[in-house]
Amino acid sequence: MAQLELFLQTLISGFLLGGLYALIALGMALIMGVMRVINLAHGDFMMIAMYIAYWLFTFFGIDPYVSVFIAGPALFFFGLAIQKYLLTPVMKVDSILPHNQVILTVGLAMVFSNLATVFFTGDYRSTPVSYASSAWYLTDFWKNSPVELSLSMPWTISFVIAVMITIALWMFLTKTDTGKSIRATAQDLDAALLMGVNVNWVRMVTFGIGLVLVAVAGCLFLPIYYLYPALGKQFTNIGFVIAVIGGMGSTDGAVIGGLILGIFESMTATYIGMGWAPAGRFSIFVAALVFLPGGVASILRKRRLGK
Repeated sequence: MAQLELFLQTLISGFLLGGLYALIALGMALIMGVMRVINLAHGDFMMIAMYIAYWLFTFFGIDPYVSVFIAGPALFFFGLAIQKYLLTPVMKVDSILPHNQVILTVGLAMVFSNLATVFFTGDYRSTPVSYASSAWYLTDFWKNSPVELSLSMPWTISFVIAVMITIALWMFLTKTDTGKSIRATAQDLDAALLMGVNVNWVRMVTFGIGLVLVAVAGCLFLPIYYLYPALGKQFTNIGFVIAVIGGMGSTDGAVIGGLILGIFESMTATYIGMGWAPAGRFSIFVAALVFLPGGVASILRKRRLGK
């Protein structure tokens, strides 16, 4: 019974972690799908949002979950400026380098990380919220439960908000004209242009939305994770691995890929060791490249086409 409890507890922890991972990867997948840009500064934008939430908590006592409504819009307008004044000019330049916009995002990541180190030092920081160590127990709701399981309160709240944001994004992409323009641009750029879609505007909005998603993920991670300037690289790697597992540019695949990676990392940490989680991440990344090069999206596509 103890082994069953351990397995179920690990599965739940992985599921909650995967939900937050999916939110990070959703923004990266959206930018990939519409702009054909691999944003290697994605995690560093998340780091910026986390510092915004951290200072709001430190100076004004604003809860990191409430900071979502400040950090999200701030990153949206920051994204519009980055897209208009940096990415768009670079994408128009003929270069011997096939993906010079990718190199630009690497440069941005280095600039953001070093600026954060200069201004905030390399110290690890955290937000000591009152509910950090609170948890819900299965026996609180089911007295005669044969197993005892617990849910960390901050992990659960973060997961629920991540699910709500994901549903809101899905409704935005499927129900609104702007969302349909984004999907049309992602599916066929030339056809979208012929149908009168303002592609440049759509790209700006898409980049802004991608940064809103990663900003929200950063605020949700803050009560349960340490903050430091080099944090961005780790989450950029995670977002990229999920994008490969899910299928480059696929939002559906990003959600499923995030859950797969979260559960896989949790299982690796429990049954092999905490230090093996990055190795587990790398192994599933290689396995996806070798055995499923199209990612989960290729399976979803075949099922939709009835193949």
